[in-house]
Amino acid sequence: MPTLLSSRPAPVRPAARSRRRVPLRLVAAGAGLAVLVPVGVTVAGWLPDRPFEQDVVDRSTTPLLLALQDLHEYHAATGTFQVVVDREVDTRYVPSVISGERVEFFATGTADAFVDFSTLEAGAVTLSADGTSATIALPAPRLDEVRIDPEESRILDRDRGLVERIGDALGDNPVDDRELYALAEDRLAAAAAESDLRERAATNTRAMLTGLAGSLGVDEVEVRFEETADREG
Repeated sequence: MPTLLSSRPAPVRPAARSRRRVPLRLVAAGAGLAVLVPVGVTVAGWLPDRPFEQDVVDRSTTPLLLALQDLHEYHAATGTFQVVVDREVDTRYVPSVISGERVEFFATGTADAFVDFSTLEAGAVTLSADGTSATIALPAPRLDEVRIDPEESRILDRDRGLVERIGDALGDNPVDDRELYALAEDRLAAAAAESDLRERAATNTRAMLTGLAGSLGVDEVEVRFEETADREG
């Protein structure tokens, strides 16, 4: 007869529980932390309140100064002046009908008053600690050279003696008005110097700098001008 096999399963033995082992490096780190904590507390008493706070040192160039230097020259006011030059040239002991000349010249010219920013140095602009106010030291407004407008200038009258008229006809004595123009420029320059053109230029320059500084975040501007010095021809 065949042998019957038992269908009962074999008993299963419970697996042995594995023991958890703490790594030696973790133990060493814990020990080190335990030592560093009291040491850190002691050292913290020696440090300032914010030991790692960063200090900021601003060494940048003043933007307002750069803006002024870029302007080079600021022509702050323009004046238009007119003068009638009456010039007479006589020949001694000879009647003017025979020899001589008289010219009346009506001249119109313009002159600018400007401020020169090209030579400004760092000390010319002083900013407050908070950057909201500034003091600017500038050279005084100067008068530029007079420019005669040929379209607005003309000879009113020219009276020449017989000798000069004969010379004109022969081409030996051409009319030369360069001295006449130079005399008119001198007269117009004197008129510009006696006017309030420089004062107007100072007022306009202050207004311009106030607006320029305001665009850069400076609310209050004090402008100081040096003594007057006109441009040398």
